[in-house]
Amino acid sequence: MSKAKVLVIGGGGREHAIIDALSRSSKVSKIYCAPGNAGIAGQAKCVPLDDVQIEELADFAEKNKIALTVVGPEVSLAAGLTDEFVSRGLRVFGPSRAAARIESSKDFAKSIMSKYGIPTAGYKTFSDYDEALAYVREGSFPVVLKYDGLAAGKGVVIPENFEDASKTLGDMLLDDKFGHGKVVVEDYLTGPEFSFMCFVDGSRVWPLPLAQDHKRAFDGDEGPNTGGMGAYSPLPPFTASGDEFVTAADEAYALEHIMKPVAAGMVAEGIPFKGLLYGGLMKTPDGIKVIEFNCRFGDPETEVVLPRLDSDIYDIFSAVADGTEMPEIEWSSDAVLGFVMASKGYPVSYKKGFEIKGLDSALSDPDVRIYHMGTSFKSLRSDGISSEALVTAGGRVLMVVARGKDLAGARDKALGAVGKIECGNLFFRSDIGHWVL
Repeated sequence: MSKAKVLVIGGGGREHAIIDALSRSSKVSKIYCAPGNAGIAGQAKCVPLDDVQIEELADFAEKNKIALTVVGPEVSLAAGLTDEFVSRGLRVFGPSRAAARIESSKDFAKSIMSKYGIPTAGYKTFSDYDEALAYVREGSFPVVLKYDGLAAGKGVVIPENFEDASKTLGDMLLDDKFGHGKVVVEDYLTGPEFSFMCFVDGSRVWPLPLAQDHKRAFDGDEGPNTGGMGAYSPLPPFTASGDEFVTAADEAYALEHIMKPVAAGMVAEGIPFKGLLYGGLMKTPDGIKVIEFNCRFGDPETEVVLPRLDSDIYDIFSAVADGTEMPEIEWSSDAVLGFVMASKGYPVSYKKGFEIKGLDSALSDPDVRIYHMGTSFKSLRSDGISSEALVTAGGRVLMVVARGKDLAGARDKALGAVGKIECGNLFFRSDIGHWVL
């Protein structure tokens, strides 16, 4: 059997982790990534195409005889990349534009959950500012306000009082801060959040190990919400203080009452989901409930889950893309924990172009991986000699991941590697896993 050429769409840490997994496949001969980044360039050939240049990406896949394309970002899926590839007879891993609405429209996701009895927070959707304001005024605080469409992870706000809620609704419905669309007003839920990703082909669902990420920017869950400052997998059944956390029974419930029913519901709606379905879940005092669905791999959860995969990921992607029999999926019992190193000032405002050193030293431990989230190369010239330096090129810059026999061991290795990286403009949360460590 000839080996396959694979194209991965995207340019962040999630895509780097996917490429890292593909690089371990015996079925893959060459990996391309569009657009990629400086770290990805070490494992794949980067292609200077943006992730929403749909026709150009399809042209590239045809010209280069790409056997399979794996789509990372939600914007590509919402723009119809899968539909274009399928229309040309190209194999692709990722849902259609219609199925991607499970993420690209919060109102659509809520309507699916309501129709098929999937547990989630109470809600109401509004397009009129005054009606939304009146509804919020009659309710309780905090309240969850979600812009209906894609907003790069910034479209969810949790006001603590009416004044803040009024301003946020104005941003969303009057000033079109995220675009012109509706707002979903949700009841506020409490409890530990966790991420449940599943490979899905229509009504067939295969679970990945659970993970938990950390959204707040600073230690102690302080500061603004971010795209995620670190993650770990697996989740233990008890916290460090001995309280119940997320048990095997919780995981089984989530699979049978949330992930499988939503997949079946999408089939019943005539828009079957094929790809990676992400459930952002919360263990509330009233049971497991859905916070959100995403139509793609989570970031930074992918960076701690895929290193635990012992099976060939190309075979898994192919089984979903082709609708064929899924091989047995095996996972390591090792724990994986990772810290995101972000530009100072993230997620509000930050500068780019700061040199990063020490990665070779940090990677001296074979249990450590570094996934690049926002890096690039910058040409330097000193004493007549030209060279390229690795520099920061985004808000989240690197994710330093380590595996160990348990989470404490993985954390210690990852922290040791973080300490070897030199850059004057990066910060990280040192308490990843604090619920359970």
